[in-house]
Amino acid sequence: MPKIIFVSPDGAEKIVDAPVGVSVLEIAHKNEVALEGACEGSLACSTCHIIVDEAFYDKLPAASDDEEDMLDLAFGLTHTSRLGCQIMMTEALDGLRVKLPAATRNVSTDK
Repeated sequence: MPKIIFVSPDGAEKIVDAPVGVSVLEIAHKNEVALEGACEGSLACSTCHIIVDEAFYDKLPAASDDEEDMLDLAFGLTHTSRLGCQIMMTEALDGLRVKLPAATRNVSTDK
């Protein structure tokens, strides 16, 4: 089974099983990794913002326009930032390393 390495803001690492077809956000929640996901994966917030290791970033499908819009609201945005709810595990992502940002920004998009 593929693995994900979650790196906390203090540098601590947690390696967990990552079933194929499951989102990074869901895997984090199942393994008690502190990745918020306030909108429960509905692409309505940026609280599941993660920073993908450079070695894996190009293996991911391109972010959708909606994901890019939500990422614009994320705290500590980098050029390898993604939303954990939008990354589905595949065999090719075995060993995926993602860093959790030091903070999140929960901004409602409701009008």
